[in-house]
Amino acid sequence: ITGGGPGAMEAANKGAFEAGGQSIGLNIELPFEQHLNPYLTVAMNFRYFFVRKTMFVKYAQAFVCLPGGVGTLDELFEALTLVQTGKVTRFPIVLIGRTFWSPLLDWLRESLLANGMISPEDMGLVHLVDTPAEAVDVVRASGVR
Repeated sequence: ITGGGPGAMEAANKGAFEAGGQSIGLNIELPFEQHLNPYLTVAMNFRYFFVRKTMFVKYAQAFVCLPGGVGTLDELFEALTLVQTGKVTRFPIVLIGRTFWSPLLDWLRESLLANGMISPEDMGLVHLVDTPAEAVDVVRASGVR
């Protein structure tokens, strides 16, 4: 399941499509419309971000985040909050790209953890890797098939 757009989302959908799996895109209506990629077996359009995020999390067995912008951060922190608070079944949250994500994790440790705003266990909810193969290893180690 991806946002259904181009780039990394299209690559993920293409891999699922070519492997014969379900390739789902959850598109969001924006003023600058992104087009759906051609590798979707199921495409859904959403007007509101909160509904789209609910659908992302509802069926998630893992979250794998590539470097991205504000939308990526929104979805990442939504997933972290829901797992942290036990509102969803715990699933692995994997960030691919140490160079990109390390400053954010450093800030979480140095600002939030250091000031008691999160617990040490919360930092353990995130797995930082550099390659897709490492991400797969983390997901498999969690018991996801």
